[in-house]
Order: sequence, then structure tokens, then C-alpha cells
Amino acid sequence: MNDIKFGCSLLSWVLPSWELSAGKYAIEQTAKHQFDILEILLPPYHEFEAEEVKKELKKHNLDVVCSFNLPQNAHIPAYPKESLDLIKKAISQTAILETDFLGGVLHSGLGYFSGNTITEQEQNTIVEVWQEASDFASKHGISIAIEPINRYESYVCNTAKNVLDLIDKTSCNNLFLHLDTFHMNIEENNFHDPILLANDKLKHIHMTESHRGMLGEGTVNWDELFNALSKINFKGNLVLENFSSQVKGMSSAVSLWQDSPYNAEDLAVKSLNFMKEKANKFFK
Repeated sequence: MNDIKFGCSLLSWVLPSWELSAGKYAIEQTAKHQFDILEILLPPYHEFEAEEVKKELKKHNLDVVCSFNLPQNAHIPAYPKESLDLIKKAISQTAILETDFLGGVLHSGLGYFSGNTITEQEQNTIVEVWQEASDFASKHGISIAIEPINRYESYVCNTAKNVLDLIDKTSCNNLFLHLDTFHMNIEENNFHDPILLANDKLKHIHMTESHRGMLGEGTVNWDELFNALSKINFKGNLVLENFSSQVKGMSSAVSLWQDSPYNAEDLAVKSLNFMKEKANKFFK
């Protein structure tokens, strides 16, 4: 279990639209509650003060990983150059923060739909962009992990197998899988098989309930998940990505239309304890 890092997303504390003051607050809260890492969701177009953020992270002795979600106008099959430029920018910002991991929705523009299932030509375009991104990331010693998301947000990669099949076509050794239990709960048959299928290609998991609330109070089968993680001797990051509607503006930012009974601090701390209890139970 020493190879697992427990983290939380920037969104555990603040809105997804980047502001330095909010970012500093998220760093303070993450360190205060003894998480191992903070996942910073990088903005696609807004200024990101990487040097300032790095100083703040070091001040609080906190590790960091990055994530990035392609916007609709950088949908890889339709805008390969634009998408590659943004991914390279995210890699460069990740490098400045002196971390070696970038995850996120890096297969398609979030919310972009063609009206059809993915074509072979679209797959080939994605593979080509990933190969170039992989080469650029390798020069910085950075691994990239791609996150499949549910059918209501993308038609490109909805399952672990979708991502793994495309990674296999690239022949790149620094491309990995990033899972999210919210999306798995919609798209996968269970929480066991995708993890075994991925094996050591799985590096990062967003830990979130079926309703994005407190871990253990929804329909995610956590025992099945942790049992599978123990079988592959998982080495990577377990990062909370649940949201509190008590953070002003969060409901509209992440479509959290039901009021949360928990404030951000209680949600984060109790969910962290839940993860650690499950890990202690299954990793012996």
C-alpha cells in the first residue's frame, strides 16, 4: 500500500475556472488535511501561474499531479493541430510544476458529438496526435494517462478498453489509463474487470460516488474495486473528485443540481478516511 498516493482534486475545494487565489486556498486545504497529493485541473486558455503555484506547493510540502480536459473546439478528430497544441501546453505546465504525470480527457473535446459512432479515420487521427504528444512528454519525463468518460459527454472513449485499444495502436510506453468511478458506474459492466484488463497500464483513478457525493453513500461497488486493485498490486494515485454544492457556484459549474448535505471539508476528510479504510482492508 506504500505505492498508493491518496489525493484530492482542485475541485474538492474550488470551482474549475482557475484563479491563483483559489488555487492557493486549495493547496492550503489539501495540505492541512494530510492528503499526499493535489490534482490541479489545468485551464485550457486562462493564464496559469505555474511558477507561483510551484512555490506554494513547496511551501506546504505537497506533491502535485496535473489533469487537463480538451474543450469542444479542440476535439482531436476535428481539430488535430489545435488539440495537440493545447496538450503540449499542458505538458509544459506540468513540467514547470516538477511533476511527472498528466491525466484527463485527452481523447476528445468534452461535450463534442459528431452524431455517429467513432470512425476508423477518427481513431487514426487520435493515435497520431497521441504519438506526437507522447514524444513531447517523454522529453520532459512525463507520463500521460487518458480518461474514458460517459456517453453523455463523449462518443470517443467511454470504457477502459476503448482507451487501452487506442494506446496499443500508438506503441508508446508513456501512455496510460486514467479511470473515474463515476463514469465506470455508467459504462462498465463492473468495477473489477476493467482494472484487471488494464493491469500496470492503470496509473490514476478519480474516486467519486455515483452521485458525486460522500464515498460509500451511493451505488459504486467499492469492495469490488479495491479487491481488483489489490489483485494487480496497484501502484498509482487514488484522487477524490467529489463536489460540495455548498461551494458557491459549484452546482452550475459541474451540474450538481441536488443540494449536498456536506460542506467541502467534511466531504473531503470523510471520503479520504473511507479510501484509507478500504485500502487497509484489501491491501494486506
